[in-house]
Amino acid sequence: MYKIGIECESIEAETWGVGRIVNKLLENIASRPELTNEFRFFLYFKSRIPDLPYLDNPIFIKRVTGVASFSLYYYLLLPFKLWREKLDMVFFPNYMLSPLFCGKSLVMLTEDIYHEIRRPDLPLRYKLAYEIFAGWWAAGHATKIMVISETSKKEVAKLFKIDFERIVVNTLGISPPKIVTENQQPETSNYILYVGQAFPRRHLRETMLAFEQLTSPNPDTARPGLAYLPQGPALQLIAVGKDKYNPPILKKLAEDINRRLGREGIIYKEYVSEEDLARLYAGAKLLIYVSSKEAFGLPPLEALAYGVPAVVADEPINYEIYESNVFVVRQPITPETIEEAIKDGLTNEIRRQKIKESAERILEKYTWQKHTDRFLQIVRSQK
Repeated sequence: MYKIGIECESIEAETWGVGRIVNKLLENIASRPELTNEFRFFLYFKSRIPDLPYLDNPIFIKRVTGVASFSLYYYLLLPFKLWREKLDMVFFPNYMLSPLFCGKSLVMLTEDIYHEIRRPDLPLRYKLAYEIFAGWWAAGHATKIMVISETSKKEVAKLFKIDFERIVVNTLGISPPKIVTENQQPETSNYILYVGQAFPRRHLRETMLAFEQLTSPNPDTARPGLAYLPQGPALQLIAVGKDKYNPPILKKLAEDINRRLGREGIIYKEYVSEEDLARLYAGAKLLIYVSSKEAFGLPPLEALAYGVPAVVADEPINYEIYESNVFVVRQPITPETIEEAIKDGLTNEIRRQKIKESAERILEKYTWQKHTDRFLQIVRSQK
C-alpha cells in the first residue's frame, strides 16, 4: 500500500487559491474507489477537520494537531507527525517545505511567491518565513517541484534556479458549469464580473476606475470619443474577492465611485458561496481578470465554461491557455487601457461569438480529472 501525505490546512476554512486546488484534488480522489487497493492518503490539518462529505472516504486517514499557531503546526509539529508515519511521499501544496522534514516531497511552487517575498510592504515576520521556508528552501530541497503551467515552469526555473528535470507540470482544472435556472439569476441583469483574491497585481483598483470612466454620466469624468454602450439597464461591476491591498482600499473606493456615479454601479463582496458564484458567472457579460503576474488563473476558464468571454492582461500565460480567444488589455495596464478592452469586450459581437465557439476545445484540456490523473502519475513515479 502506497502511503501519501497531503498537507491540508488550506481547506479548513473558506477555500480560495491553494485551498480550492486541494479541495478538488481530494474530492476527485474520493470519487475513484479503485484507488483504495493502491493508496492511503494521510491528510494533515492544523486546527480542525472540515465538514466535507468526501473526507469520510476510507482512502483518507485524517490527522489534526489542534493548535492555533500556523508556525508551530507547519514548521515543528507537522514534520514530527510526518516522520512518525513513515510515508512514501508528502505533497506540500502551500509553496513551503519545513527544514525539519525528512523524506520524499512534492512541493507546489509558483513565481508568485518569489514576487511576494520582494513586496516592499510585506511585514517582516512574513518576509522572514517566506525567505527561510518558502521558495528557495523548497526549490533547493524538495524531491519534485510541481508547477501549474508551462509558462510557470519557465519562470520558476529561472527565478529559483531549478533544473527542468526536477519540475513537473500539472495544469489546473475547472468543474463543469452548474445549471442555473431563470429564478436563480442575480437580481441585476447587466453586469461585468471580477472574481479572485484582489492582490494589487490583479488590478482591481484600476478596473474599478476604468468602470467609472466607462459609465460616468459626467462629461468631465468620462473619456471623450468613446461610443455609448448599448441601451438597457445601467451596467454594473460586481467584484468578488478578499481585499489584499495593504492597507485595504476596495470597499471605500467602491463607495466613492458609487457616490460620484450617483448609483450603485459597483457591488463589492469579499466572498460568495459556490452556488452564488455559479449564478454570477452565468449572468455576466464579461469576466475581468487583468493580472500582470499569474501562474495560471482559474476565473477566466470558469467564466468561459458559462459562455462568458474574459478580459485579461497581455501576458504569456493567457496565450498558452486561450491563444487569441480573449480580450487583451494592452500595456501599460492603466484604467484607460482596461476601459478600452472592456468596451471592446462588450460591443465586439464577432469576437465574442468566436470566443464562445472556442470554449469546448479549450476547456477539455483543463479538468480536475486530468489534474488528478497527472498527480497520481507523479507520485507513482517516485515509488
